[in-house]
Amino acid sequence: MSITPEHPAALDRRTVLRRAAAVGVLATPAIGLLGACATSGSDGDNEQVAGGTKSEKNPLGVKEDAPIEVVIFNGGYGEKYATDVHEPLYKKAFPKSEVKHQATQAVSTVLQPRFASGNPPEFVNNSGEKFLDFGALVNDGQLQDLTELWDAPSVDDPSKKVRDTIIPGVVEQGMFSTADGQRKPFVLYYVSTVYGIWYSGKLFKDNGWTAPTNFDQFMALCEQIKAKGITPYGYAGANAAYYQWNVILTQAAKIGGADVLKNIDNLEDGAWKQDAVKQAAEAWAEIGAKYSDKSFEGLKHTDVQLRQNQGKVAFYPSGDWLENEQKKDTPAGFTYQLMPVPSLTASDKLPATAIRAAGGEGYFVSSKSKNPRGGMEYMRQMLSKAGARGFTETVGAATVVPAGSEGFQFPPGVASAQAALKAAGQDVFNMLFDNWYKELDTEARTATNELMFGRIKADAFVERIQKRADAIKKDSSVTKFKR
Repeated sequence: MSITPEHPAALDRRTVLRRAAAVGVLATPAIGLLGACATSGSDGDNEQVAGGTKSEKNPLGVKEDAPIEVVIFNGGYGEKYATDVHEPLYKKAFPKSEVKHQATQAVSTVLQPRFASGNPPEFVNNSGEKFLDFGALVNDGQLQDLTELWDAPSVDDPSKKVRDTIIPGVVEQGMFSTADGQRKPFVLYYVSTVYGIWYSGKLFKDNGWTAPTNFDQFMALCEQIKAKGITPYGYAGANAAYYQWNVILTQAAKIGGADVLKNIDNLEDGAWKQDAVKQAAEAWAEIGAKYSDKSFEGLKHTDVQLRQNQGKVAFYPSGDWLENEQKKDTPAGFTYQLMPVPSLTASDKLPATAIRAAGGEGYFVSSKSKNPRGGMEYMRQMLSKAGARGFTETVGAATVVPAGSEGFQFPPGVASAQAALKAAGQDVFNMLFDNWYKELDTEARTATNELMFGRIKADAFVERIQKRADAIKKDSSVTKFKR
């Protein structure tokens, strides 16, 4: 499918990101939210290199022989896009520079000691279960202001700024507020990400099943699937409970409208106790009780995903990184397909086609690294046509650079996600609380497992998470963000 700036799918992605929340400060800034990541400054071994000479090919003034270190989350998108595409692009632009690469599935575990000692890497893909708290990093002055990057000329056309070559809304989505109340861009969200419920097109075709659009159809189909000896629905409780709270909150947004999520993000009083959230929790608790497997609570995401590939699980919630993540275990003809979370009732405020989508995969440059200008230049190379195209060809996912997907044929799962995004039109929404308040994300994960595996009811689910949200709101040491 050819994605150009005028293509409807590209316009839909613009809509997604244009509607992503802008961020503002509501309360006193937090100090030292990274815990061990004290901001004592350089330890003497991490003195920043002097800038280089600015030119048309080096608009950010990178010192040409200064090394950079790149840390990549080795998850759904792997690390090859960095080692085989982005790092070679940087080396081509700055052949005298050494690019040090590290991949990890535990970003915070690996990097917290580095930040604490004043020796962070230049460039970080901050994602996965163990990600660093973006808000805490901003508050501790650890992230580089990316304004200069966005205003720099693009690699492909120096007459255009980098910000003018991407989907509108990307810059704003990565903005956070500083202690003095200024909103600045600190994070690059690079991947066009669509969320939903996944199934095997082959399994459904072989059994004559059709993806449901409402909850009655969904439960009826779950009964048929269960009768076949297949677990109808599952997610991994050990490390991916957020896949399921995403489904519950997506359901709540369909029931009560996108403002349900806005209220949660903004820590509004009683936001988690909204009727829409409780109704969604009740509906999915029933799915957990009747159509899932309690053993899944102790499994990791790849374990349950493998069971789906083996035909043992029908429905699985995730983002559109799933297809690439599972490609080595996916049997031929499996044909990943995405369906939006089904409507609960005919009175839902958003239609069945409504979907959560946004710029995904957060990347940042460490302001206290030795070579932050090199880190920004690395981003500039990522945001070139070659950088975007190489990413898409390597992992099969669209980026926020529309030109990078021109003429590319997506694999079936991502193609179905892009089709769902197009069908959603204006009914696209997002949520941000998990990036803003890591403690709230953790609480939501724990409560979701308790709900879905039958230890609490919907009332206790919303009460528990609301209590944590209230505590965060009252804590004067935590910076509050606002959509």
